Amino acid sequence: MAKQKSDALSTDSLFGHVKDADYFHVPRVLDFADGDGHLALPQPMKFDEPITLLQSPMPAINKMVEPLDGRLTKFMVLELVAALLIAVIFISLARKIRGGGRPVGRTWNFLEAFLVFLRDEVARPAIGKHDADRFLPFIWTLFFFVLGCNLLGMVPWMGSPTGALAVTSMLAIITFAVVVGAGMAKMGPVGFWTGQVPEMDLPFVLAIFLVPLIFVLEVGGLLIKHFVLAVRLLANMFAGHIVLAVIVAFISAAWMSPMIWGIAPASVLGATALSLLELFVAFLQAYIFAFLAALFIGMAVHPH
Repeated sequence: MAKQKSDALSTDSLFGHVKDADYFHVPRVLDFADGDGHLALPQPMKFDEPITLLQSPMPAINKMVEPLDGRLTKFMVLELVAALLIAVIFISLARKIRGGGRPVGRTWNFLEAFLVFLRDEVARPAIGKHDADRFLPFIWTLFFFVLGCNLLGMVPWMGSPTGALAVTSMLAIITFAVVVGAGMAKMGPVGFWTGQVPEMDLPFVLAIFLVPLIFVLEVGGLLIKHFVLAVRLLANMFAGHIVLAVIVAFISAAWMSPMIWGIAPASVLGATALSLLELFVAFLQAYIFAFLAALFIGMAVHPH
């Protein structure tokens, strides 16, 4: 009994349910292969010799950055599912609007309300009405992609791709590229980078030391803001799913104990209540990510 409890609540067991993998966790009755609850994904492009991307003296960091081995993982599949759902839903909505028709029904009005809210309350206040419409497709796509990935984590036996550092980092890198590209398109490459240093009436000798220092600090701040953008989303989604995994794991840990009849209902009720909170967090984190992206774009095209 002690061994079962240790296994159920071990770090490897808990993290195994929320991190990326080349299989899906499913009930054992749905696993017709080996019955271990792991539904393996096909691997048509897996490398024979993985490419190590990072060698750090800290083992924890090496575990976060896995070798490049060409595996097809469940987060890749879920990201593709989220992208396809967004395309199917909003291409259909765009065709209705382009044809001159009005969205009819609760679903279409619900989706249009989201789009209008992001335009009027996020993009235009942060970027400015004149420039916001150019970046609206990016803000909309970013919001709904993050939201879709977050919500897929609420589906049993799936997972939240936004709970992986690789996914949130790539979203932050794309946002960084859009921010820098928008700034350089607005002010020119030279004007954008020289504009990182505010105009100051400094003596020449003092300016020699201060201007390069301020430039390094401003560029570093630009990089740190986008790094935090990735970590904020990762931490919120990963932590929430870990807590859910711990609560549900109590059932497995106490399976052979006479206390199971008290622990199981409490775990189910606790997981249900926390899932409702996670549903709110899924929408909130998508909004925060889109809002901060719009804010950074606005700061780049209107530096003063």
